Amino acid sequence: MTRMICVTATGTGVGKTLVTAALAHQARAAGKKTLALKPVISGWDGGADSDTHQLLAAQGLAATEEEIARISPWRFADPVSPHIAAARAGATLSASEIVNYCRKQAEGHEIAFIEGAGGVMAPIATKQTFLEVIEPLGAEVVLVAGSYLGTLSHTLTALEVLKARGVHPLLLVISESVQSPMPLAETEASLRGFAPGVPFAVVPRLAGPPPLWPSVPDLFTTMG
Repeated sequence: MTRMICVTATGTGVGKTLVTAALAHQARAAGKKTLALKPVISGWDGGADSDTHQLLAAQGLAATEEEIARISPWRFADPVSPHIAAARAGATLSASEIVNYCRKQAEGHEIAFIEGAGGVMAPIATKQTFLEVIEPLGAEVVLVAGSYLGTLSHTLTALEVLKARGVHPLLLVISESVQSPMPLAETEASLRGFAPGVPFAVVPRLAGPPPLWPSVPDLFTTMG
């Protein structure tokens, strides 16, 4: 049976794709037959630096039209919430469609990473959020947080939402934001006090040309 792991976040732009790509790369290096999907993406322009392209590269796959469509079947141009981007494009989304697609693609793999769009409560359809994908998949969760001002409240809120659904994160990754008012160690220490038993990992701000995911510290082993 495929191990399903959803990579979600406290919000958008906090390093979720970097973490997903790194996990896929590290799992493959550990000899696992691995899949990484980002089934829904908004703000899609087809550029080579897109989230989808990064996930393909981390899996050693060419960015052909066929592979792009397989990794991210629902692609929308407007950089807004997925359900709004879909409506503007004359399309509809549903959690059940996304769940069924992920299950089918994951067949034959040891581990599948499913990257969400936006944060854990990002709407994907009317009255449906990414939580409605996590639960029916029976997925484990990696939660990605930034280190910007406000991240403590956002992260604790996300943890409470997951807890209310009976989800205990496999790993909480603090990905350093461009502007961080506190040292990463201080942010981590503050959050640890509110999340006993949750494994933590820290990804410092990485410099240099892409791809950056090969330089991410070992998250796969920490995740367990």
